[in-house]
Amino acid sequence: MSSRRNFVKNAGLAGAAAVSLAAPAVHAQAPIRWRMQTYAGAALGQHVIKPAVDAFNKAANGQMVIELSYADQLVPTGELFRAMQRGTIDCVQSDDDSMASPTEVTVFGGYFPFASRYSLDVPVLFNQWGLAEIWEAEYAKVGVKHISAGSWDPCNFATKKPIHSLKDLKGKKIFTFPTAGRFLKQFGVVPVTLPYEDVEVAMQTGELDGVAWSGITEDYTVGWANVTGNFLTNNISGAWIGSFYANMASWNKVPAHLQQLLRLAFDSSHYYRQHWYWGGEAKLRVEGKKMKLTTIPDAEWKTVEAAGRKFWEEIAKESPLKAKIVQILKNYNAAMEKAGPPYRY
Repeated sequence: MSSRRNFVKNAGLAGAAAVSLAAPAVHAQAPIRWRMQTYAGAALGQHVIKPAVDAFNKAANGQMVIELSYADQLVPTGELFRAMQRGTIDCVQSDDDSMASPTEVTVFGGYFPFASRYSLDVPVLFNQWGLAEIWEAEYAKVGVKHISAGSWDPCNFATKKPIHSLKDLKGKKIFTFPTAGRFLKQFGVVPVTLPYEDVEVAMQTGELDGVAWSGITEDYTVGWANVTGNFLTNNISGAWIGSFYANMASWNKVPAHLQQLLRLAFDSSHYYRQHWYWGGEAKLRVEGKKMKLTTIPDAEWKTVEAAGRKFWEEIAKESPLKAKIVQILKNYNAAMEKAGPPYRY
């Protein structure tokens, strides 16, 4: 009995020691950290991205942290794609066009002329008409995860001198997006590319005559209303198409539950912009005191819309995939026209 008791006692001690040796001390796992840069400057970023990032960081509960940077803080906007592809930046909020994405879909990002009439057109085109699958496939080819797309504000001119007709656009140096600038050249516009935060000073020095970058909400939010003073109510697009993207390797390292949380946070950003811009565009046209509203007559503006459809045909000839996307836009807009008010008037 004495021997058995000693055996059991010693075996228990040995077992405890073995367990102690086999199980290392448990330490809190360091959070996953992502570096993210948005196309937006700090003032605009308070609306279009910071609330979503703050909400994600809180909900992730220490498992993941997004470190947010604003326009041009880490790299110039035109280098965002390459930086993300290399992994220098893990995540980007931008449009395809201004970040110089080397994909077939790039020309359609930002403001593709007259692709949309209202902000709701963008999520419908992506989620119900097949654009989301096209974007995801194209970015997967270049090592980038396309997470989701959403709509921003329309594209209106804000200028120092009022615009009453197309001839008033001739010779105007305008800060705008690459594809929008390519389209507007035929009306005498001189597209200018500058760092986002330099635009206000460039307006004051005469380097710029105006911007075709946003709607009136953004003009007031970022200070451009102070240095322009005139707002053209005609727009060349009803909503900017922007997206969230991630370096594919960075995305794949994120556990599935945090990937889903990222999607939810970015969807909340899409939703916030939907009502912030929609309400702001109307309120500031009615109540804003800094900008005088002008309008090019409908008959004259119809020539710009016709030029937009011709531009679509030019783009469609560039590749089969571009032709496919243009056809989706045609079919969608035809359906909206057929549906009638409130979809199209």
